[in-house]
Amino acid sequence: MSTRIALVTGGNRGLGRAAVEALAGAGIDVVFTYRSHEDEARQVVEAVTARGRNAEAIRLDTGVPAGFPEFTETLRGVLRTWGRDSFDILVNNAGFAGNTVLGATDEQTIDQLFAVHFKGVYLLTQALTADPALLADNGRIINVSTGLARFVTVPYAVYASMKGAVEVLTRYWAAELGPRGITVNTIAPGPVATDFADAYLRNSEQAQTAMTGLTALGRIAQADDIGPAIAALASEATSWITAQRIEASGGFRL
Repeated sequence: MSTRIALVTGGNRGLGRAAVEALAGAGIDVVFTYRSHEDEARQVVEAVTARGRNAEAIRLDTGVPAGFPEFTETLRGVLRTWGRDSFDILVNNAGFAGNTVLGATDEQTIDQLFAVHFKGVYLLTQALTADPALLADNGRIINVSTGLARFVTVPYAVYASMKGAVEVLTRYWAAELGPRGITVNTIAPGPVATDFADAYLRNSEQAQTAMTGLTALGRIAQADDIGPAIAALASEATSWITAQRIEASGGFRL
């Protein structure tokens, strides 16, 4: 049996890096994308190599669909180094936070959030699943959403709305791709101490204390709490799970 290969968008830091390393720890080789910070991408490749797996990093801005045809051709070439013409697991992770308080939000911010969190996810997944498909039959798609699609924390209305839309896409794609044996699920992290939102949670002891008090498991998450959950959804043991939203929040705001 050939080595399983995953593609993770935004894999150079935060939850994306945690997913890449957890997948590698599960014996899966990884291709991941990065928009900037090439130095971080090199570090992730080195970390995967240290785990005894192979990794390749490809630059991609998921908010610019005009770059998707070139990306897919580059990906085909990279896959040939494995002797493959397809990969097995797609993790749609790339993203950013944006403050969108009603009455103080500009059109450009909304457009950027839409481009990355919905339009880019849709069109990249379409490019990877259209004939001739790069995502193999019996593969996996894991869309990264957010707990903010369930509970409300101002000022992330547009970001959370885009993630809510992706959760709906997850169910539709599960139906459309089911005949190919492809499962499609959403993982929705709660508060995680990463660089996300300008590292607000990681750098604010007050915010950490407040959110810890609202979490059933009594602490906030680290990226390494989420990466293994993504790897679990990619495992053979979860092949009968599809069209589901799985919240990895430690029981935040129950």
